[in-house]
Amino acid sequence: MAKLIDNSIPKFLLVGVLNTLVGAGIMFLLYNVAGWGYWPSTAANYLVGGILSFFLNKYFTFRNRERSWWQVGKFVITVAVCWVIAYAIAKPLVLQILANQNVKLQENVAMLAGMCIYTGLNYFGQRFFAFRKSRRKH
Repeated sequence: MAKLIDNSIPKFLLVGVLNTLVGAGIMFLLYNVAGWGYWPSTAANYLVGGILSFFLNKYFTFRNRERSWWQVGKFVITVAVCWVIAYAIAKPLVLQILANQNVKLQENVAMLAGMCIYTGLNYFGQRFFAFRKSRRKH
């Protein structure tokens, strides 16, 4: 059985920093400048960041050389499920904690909280589902 924590975590976090700079920049610009809503702004973040993340994590973090549409599908499922869970948890939690604050502040903090929750969920989803190494011996 694979160790839960291994040397892929620092690489995953490095890729995450790059994804955060790109994706969060897009998300906060769309929400705060372009006037997009909470869900469309966060979705744009993970659409753009997901494409970048797929290639960097596949080849750099998890050194996975498999080529298949099934793997792309597993990655998309992982990102989508992690996004929905993270942001569905973050928004009501932050709204409750910051109940007396304005909506703009609440939703910006919820987006930050969602990013943190997403990162943890996504690491395990990518490592143990999307880019899981095949047990087959060639």
